[in-house]
Order: sequence, then C-alpha cells, then structure tokens
Amino acid sequence: MRKNFGAKPWTYPQPVFIVAAYGRDGTPNAMNAAWGGISDDRELSMCISAEHKTTADILQRGAFTVSMATARQVTACDYVGVESGNRVPDKLERAGWHTTRSEFVDAPLIDELPMAVECRLVSYDPEHCRLVGEIVNVSADESVLGPDGTIDPDKLQPIIFDPIHSAYRKLGERVGSAFRDGLALK
Repeated sequence: MRKNFGAKPWTYPQPVFIVAAYGRDGTPNAMNAAWGGISDDRELSMCISAEHKTTADILQRGAFTVSMATARQVTACDYVGVESGNRVPDKLERAGWHTTRSEFVDAPLIDELPMAVECRLVSYDPEHCRLVGEIVNVSADESVLGPDGTIDPDKLQPIIFDPIHSAYRKLGERVGSAFRDGLALK
C-alpha cells in the first residue's frame, strides 16, 4: 500500500549545486541550489529566485559555474546556502574557499570543489525562476580522476539533498551498468 503526500518537490537524488558568478566589482559569489539538472545535451537548468545576489551577478555577467557539492566540503556548501551575498559580500572567503577564473566563461571556479560545469547564460525567467545555461566546458581536478582518466564518483564524493529530511547524503555504491543490464530482458 502507498501513502500519499500530495504535491511536493520531492525526487531522489537531488544534486547539490554550488552556483558561482562574479559580481559587478569582480568579487566572486556563490550559492547552494538543489533544484536543477541537465535539460538537454548541452544545457543545464535550475530554479533560483531573482532575490539572490548570485542571480543578479549571472544576469549581469552572462556566465556562471556549477560545482558539485562534496562530502568533504559539506559545511561550506551549506553555509553558502544559508548566508546571503546581499548581506555578506565576502561569504566565499568566510567559507574558506578560493577561486580561479574559468578559461571558458566569465565566472569563478571554486578550487575546493573539484568538479564544475562552466556555463554561458541562455535565459532567465523571473516569473518561474528558471535559469538556463549552455554547457561550455566540464572541468575536474586530477585528484578525482580514475585510472581511465574520467571523473571517479568514489573520489569526488558528491552529495545529494534529501528534501524530506532536510539532509545531505553521499551517493552510494555502483549497482549496475547503464544501457547494458536491461539488454538481458530484450
């Protein structure tokens, strides 16, 4: 028997994205965003309200980065979500983070978060809070690469948002092979 909860923004997993952009004066800013994902093969979309400083920065600069929050940086990742860049202009510094300018877009990469998607702004709908970015590059620190030279989730240790319990969780172990296991049922 199923229990009905009504209309809720509950899905699993919900990635924890750290969205970063430069302000007018060049100061890096970032926020925590959980409502987002890939919306096309070269497109990332998310829901962020117009009141965020990061939103204003993205609209002004036309670019942003989306880093994957990690277990190692969970406290700092949560901090940039509970503190406003409108009130605390140096919140990245207070989080203990350092940044490097992306080679591909006018936005900062957060050095302590080893994987990022670098995006050019495509559109923003303030009525529905939908931000769309064109994926220009994906970058990863060598420390999270596996023997095959690609990103190893076990080394990256990305976290997900558990909206039901207001918690962050680590991703688990590999349980199958995509585009392969289902072939046994053909």
